[in-house]
Amino acid sequence: MPQAITRASTFVLLALLATACATTDVSPTQAPSQSTLPEHLTLGNPSGATTDPSQPTNYLLSKPQYALSYHRDQGKPNWVSWHLSSSWVGSAPRQDDFRPDADLPATWYHVTASSYAGAGFDRGHNCPSADRTSTAANNSATFLMSNMMPQAPRNNQQTWANLENYLRTFLSSGHELYVVCGSYGKGGTGTEGYATTLDNGRVTVPAHCWKVVVILPTGSNDAARVSTTTRVIAINTPNDNSLSTSWGTYRTSVNAIEAATGLDLLSAVPASVQQVIETRVDNGPTN
Repeated sequence: MPQAITRASTFVLLALLATACATTDVSPTQAPSQSTLPEHLTLGNPSGATTDPSQPTNYLLSKPQYALSYHRDQGKPNWVSWHLSSSWVGSAPRQDDFRPDADLPATWYHVTASSYAGAGFDRGHNCPSADRTSTAANNSATFLMSNMMPQAPRNNQQTWANLENYLRTFLSSGHELYVVCGSYGKGGTGTEGYATTLDNGRVTVPAHCWKVVVILPTGSNDAARVSTTTRVIAINTPNDNSLSTSWGTYRTSVNAIEAATGLDLLSAVPASVQQVIETRVDNGPTN
């Protein structure tokens, strides 16, 4: 009897060890499950940005309100990514508290609220103020200068504003959105004429501003729910104060934006779906 118990105990121990090995032996390169991804990077990290300060041109800031890749030498983000659902929109007023971002490494130059002063360019939000009105704190976060790019006023206040207002209309019809936007190139034209930099060369004026939007019915497991019929809007606008106020004029493909920027957009979406939706140019309604 004692011998039988010993054998049984040995089998149980071996089984427990096997189970433990099975649950802990995970490759460090294995992609995390969608449930562990930050909300605002659900559809991917377009540049593989990290929080390593030794990579100052692709530095990841993952905030509760949005995620971004910051370019220290350009004083602006490469891209900003955020999830937009009805829970993010409420009645909090616009805070207008433009300020430096204290989350950037202390030794870096911090773009200030006055860095764009007198240059003829708006402090153009990437993640819009009106997309974060659930609380005053969430709205305030959109006024960090790390979320800004020098944007021609007509572009910021009319062309992009028209698109942003249109996108928010989807929230009342049972939809949620994933948005990634950014800028690239050097040199734009504002109300004071052409410029390549601001703030004594510390802030680059981009030549183009772009945005990609994925529109989904409200649900879960969002990256997996993107299909070949999902509406994806991509625009690429010149950073020029004489551009059209109709955002539909500037529709393009995700592939074209990737070719211009070197980014890998929507990388968490199944590859077979990406091949279809990233080549297509949206032709849906614009209002």
